[in-house]
Amino acid sequence: MFIVSITYTSPLEKIDLLISEHVEFLDKQYSIGNFQLSGRKEPRTGGIILATVEDREELMQILALDPFKKENLASYEITEIRPTKSSKALEFLVDA
Repeated sequence: MFIVSITYTSPLEKIDLLISEHVEFLDKQYSIGNFQLSGRKEPRTGGIILATVEDREELMQILALDPFKKENLASYEITEIRPTKSSKALEFLVDA
């Protein structure tokens, strides 16, 4: 599992022009089952994605499809995590 921290490297005016395309990208990844949670940072400097893909290489290929990445509007920090504890609601994310 991976936590992706997205940081905008361009003004919000440029980000806002691609928000709908970014949401379509997110929706597709949710429908495939690659993303489990996402949202914007407060203050609005970027966003966070919780991704459940097999490996970093696969994740990099997926993130390359993000309009923000394609247009070089953001940077991406990826942290791999092996969950060992969770609340009942998130038990499905814990490694067996």
